[in-house]
Amino acid sequence: MIIFRGHGNMEARRCVLSLRGALSLFFFSTLLEHGTAGMPPFYPLSQLCKFCDLELSSCSGTGTCMSNCSITSICDNISEVCVAIWRKNETAFFIETLCHNPSKPLYGVMLDDYNSSTCVMKEKNTTSGMAHFCSCTEEECNDKLLFSPIVDPTPDDPLKSVILVSLLPLLVMGIVVVGMLYWYRAYRQRQLSQQWESGTKKRKPMAGGLDCSDACAIMMDDDGSDSSSTHANNLNHNTEPLPIELDLLVGKGRFAQVYKAKLKQTTSDQFETVAVKIFPYEEYASWKNEKDIFSNTDLKHENILHFLTAEERKVEKQYWLITAFHPRGNLQEYLTHHVVSWEELYVLSSSMARGVAHLHSDRLPCGRPKVPIVHRDIKSSNILVQSDLTCCVCDFGLGLCLDSSLSVDDLANSGQVGTARYMAPEVLEARLNLENIESFKQTDIYSMALVLWEMTSRCEAIGEVKDYEPAYGSKVREHPCVESMKDNVLRDRGRPEIPDSWLRHQGMAVICATIKECWDHDPEARLTAHCVAERISELEDELDKLSSRSSSAEKIPEELKIPIEVEIPQEEVKISEIQSIIAVDCSVSDEK
Repeated sequence: MIIFRGHGNMEARRCVLSLRGALSLFFFSTLLEHGTAGMPPFYPLSQLCKFCDLELSSCSGTGTCMSNCSITSICDNISEVCVAIWRKNETAFFIETLCHNPSKPLYGVMLDDYNSSTCVMKEKNTTSGMAHFCSCTEEECNDKLLFSPIVDPTPDDPLKSVILVSLLPLLVMGIVVVGMLYWYRAYRQRQLSQQWESGTKKRKPMAGGLDCSDACAIMMDDDGSDSSSTHANNLNHNTEPLPIELDLLVGKGRFAQVYKAKLKQTTSDQFETVAVKIFPYEEYASWKNEKDIFSNTDLKHENILHFLTAEERKVEKQYWLITAFHPRGNLQEYLTHHVVSWEELYVLSSSMARGVAHLHSDRLPCGRPKVPIVHRDIKSSNILVQSDLTCCVCDFGLGLCLDSSLSVDDLANSGQVGTARYMAPEVLEARLNLENIESFKQTDIYSMALVLWEMTSRCEAIGEVKDYEPAYGSKVREHPCVESMKDNVLRDRGRPEIPDSWLRHQGMAVICATIKECWDHDPEARLTAHCVAERISELEDELDKLSSRSSSAEKIPEELKIPIEVEIPQEEVKISEIQSIIAVDCSVSDEK
């Protein structure tokens, strides 16, 4: 449809051509195209343009768009050109097409590109905000809108060239320094590799190739102690990935998988058996937290998992932690397949308590200050059993260093973490006292008490030994949620059962009394890890006097008999009397 339009009051000037006007337009156009011989040309007609008021559009302002205007208009004045305006707001895009005289402002904007044959959009600042304008002189040229980025060519700046030339020597010097550092690292790595091999050769071999410590991968010297700090530091200083071959998947947790692996020697066919904990890329935070805690030299202890090094494996998109490997597995697996004697229970429980006590301690045995560490996820699957049946604590992915610089806000951001089954009441209830860092240690003590109960439930000294089950056993599901544990621990004040038969054994009564004090509902009433370790260690002098299968008081000397306080419905040993028998003063022990 063709209509006559001019700029001004656009709606008022809209009129449809009559049949006569249309025929006249056709006649004049034909004459203008072909002309008549010997006749002067007709006076030129006005511009033919798209002419639509503001309409919604799907044009997003990039590339090439069509106006989709269905109205073609003959401009009112021969001096008018075709114009298109594109606008947008928060929700939609709009296009307006019209005729306009470029010598007059349009929405406060003067048209400056109207001699173009195409409609190239340019951003302008109008009286009603930013908009894109284009103007052109071809017929219906404002139907096709071209959006292109405006590139303002900047003239060459001589100052820039001077700066680049001045920086060239510094760049060369930087390359030289980087090259020297790379050479030094390669040289240092070769030295460390040679020291590693020489240290390995000095170790006393056993019949059949590798010695026992090699086979068990505990990284121990001939006297059975942990490998020297120099040995461990050599590994930690490696800048290239160690030659490790993964062998067997031995464990899988929430954040990582654990593999038995072979650490190969560079110049021989021998290898060390190690454990490799592999984190996926998305678990970087957990890997970094555990790496940072392991990297603390003050953490080294016989009852803490021996750490070798950490690596970022970019090719595999993985993060690795490399530690000693213990073929007996974790405590949960060990208790599932073994019933332990009283002597073995003593070794397992005392070594675990010493490991937790070392974590919580703020001083080393030599007296030097140490930053206390809380584990926050103590459970039987995070305790490893070493070849001598002593325990070592592992998995510090949720560990927290109780640095004095931590604020209450920092501690609050640590959140409700751990395994629901082993969470202390105050953690389940989210009422941890953030003003006192000892409250974090007290949650570890509660969790350790549940592990001690699991050990005790598999000791032959209690009499009838049932199949292994974790704390709270069948009272909750295999993987209980926090709400389920709240019902058992907070509402019902429930704890794992300690039958009367367990208390008939002298040493077992001490262990059970310790367990009850450690899982007390009041965090302030719980023992410290150091006190637990001291209390259990006092039993060592009584091991020769106690029967590993005692189910009555027949074999217990008169001076060692424990008075029993009988209460309905259960029988329980007085804790104060047990403490007097083993002569443990916890307050004095903690001061030491």
